[in-house]
Amino acid sequence: MKTFQILLALVAALGAGNVHAADTAIVELSAGAFARENCIVELVIPPALASHNHFALARTDTGKGVPVQVDRHDGKPKLVWIVRDKLDAGTNRRYSLTTVAAPLDSVEDRVTVNDDGTRLLVKVGGKPVFNYHHATVPSPDPAQPYYARSGYIHPVYSPVGQAVTDDFNPDHPHQHGIMMAWRKMTFDGRSTNGWDQKAGLGKVEHAALGAYGGGPVFGFFTARLRHVDLTAPGEPVTALDETWYVRTYAFDDAFLFDITSTQTCASAMPVSIDTMHYGGMMIRGHADWHEHRSFDYLTDEGRTKSDGNQTRPRWVDLAGPIATRISGTLIMGHTSNFRFPQPVRLHPTMPYFCFAPASLGSFTIEPGRPFVSQYRFYVHDGALEPRCATRLWNQYADAHQVQVVPIGSTKSDGP
Repeated sequence: MKTFQILLALVAALGAGNVHAADTAIVELSAGAFARENCIVELVIPPALASHNHFALARTDTGKGVPVQVDRHDGKPKLVWIVRDKLDAGTNRRYSLTTVAAPLDSVEDRVTVNDDGTRLLVKVGGKPVFNYHHATVPSPDPAQPYYARSGYIHPVYSPVGQAVTDDFNPDHPHQHGIMMAWRKMTFDGRSTNGWDQKAGLGKVEHAALGAYGGGPVFGFFTARLRHVDLTAPGEPVTALDETWYVRTYAFDDAFLFDITSTQTCASAMPVSIDTMHYGGMMIRGHADWHEHRSFDYLTDEGRTKSDGNQTRPRWVDLAGPIATRISGTLIMGHTSNFRFPQPVRLHPTMPYFCFAPASLGSFTIEPGRPFVSQYRFYVHDGALEPRCATRLWNQYADAHQVQVVPIGSTKSDGP
C-alpha cells in the first residue's frame, strides 16, 4: 500500500535552525493511491518548530484557513488537522504553516472534554459523543454486586443523539459499552480474567485519570486502568497495567474517535493471554437490537451475523434500527495490531462483538514489551455504504511519511 505523503518544505532560515517569532513552512499533501475526504492528517513537528504551541494553517490555492492543533501525548509533538474537501487520488494540495503567539480568535474549541466527578463527558459542537466512566458504576442488581465496573465508555451516541451502546444488559451484565478485557489469562501460575466478573477470578478497573482537554480539531484524554488478579493469596494483585489514549475529532455528520490501548506487565512476571474465541476490545450494542434481533454486522469481506464469526476482517459495522432510524458503529482495526487482521467474535444472536487475537492461540505479554492495540470508531446515522467504510479504513491504515522537498519547488497545487 502506498503511503499518504506529507511533504514539508522549510524556508532556509528554518533549515539552519534559526527560529523567529513568526516562522513559515510549506506543507504539501499527496493523496497517493486513494482519494481523501474527511481525512485525519498528522505531521510530526520539525525540531525547529517543536517548542511552539500555536500555529496557523491555510491552503495556498484559496487562502482559506484550516484549524490545526498540537498533540504532545507521546513525546513526539504532532500537528493534527482534517482534510475536509475531497482530494482525488494522485493529486496534491499545499498549505502555508505559520507559528503564532496565541490561539486564533476565529478558531473555536469544537470538541470539549469535561469531568463531572464520575465521568468524562465528550462532546462535539455541544452534541454528546460518549462518556468515559472513571468512577465505579454499581451493579443494578444488589444481589450481583460483582458486576460493578469502571474504566469503560458508555453510552456512545450517534450524531442525532441516539445511544447505540448498552450496559448491564440482563443477558450479559458483564458487558459494558466499549471495554477492553481478556477472557482467559494466566499470571503467576494462576488462571484469572477480567471479562467474566461473576467468576470472581479477576476484574478490570480504572486506576487514574491523566491529561484531558478539547480543541478545534480534537479532544483527548488519557486514562490508566489495571487488570487485577483476584485469586492471589493474601490480597488482589495487578497483573497488567493499561493506558488508554482516546482522541475524538471535530466531525459533525458522524462521530469519529480513536482508542489506543497500551498494556504492560505490572510486575517482573509475564502474563499469558490464553487461547479463547473471544476477549479483547469489544462493543455491546443497543438493547433494542437484542430484544428484537434486528441488528446485523457487515464486514469488509461482505460477511454478516450468519457467516462472519471468527473471520478476520479489517472493519466491522454493527448497526440496526432504533425507534424509526438506523444507527450504528463502524470499528476499524489498525494494521499495526498484533495478528492483524485480527479474528472477530461476531455473536449471531446478541449485538456484541470483539476483536479476539487469542482465538488463533495463546500469546504472552512480556515485561518491558508493551502490547499496543489501536482501533478507530465511526458512529453514524443511516445505513453505512461499504465503499464509505472501506475509504475510512484506507485513510486510517495508510501511514504518513514526512520528507523535505527542495526549497523553491514549483509543483502546482491540486484541487
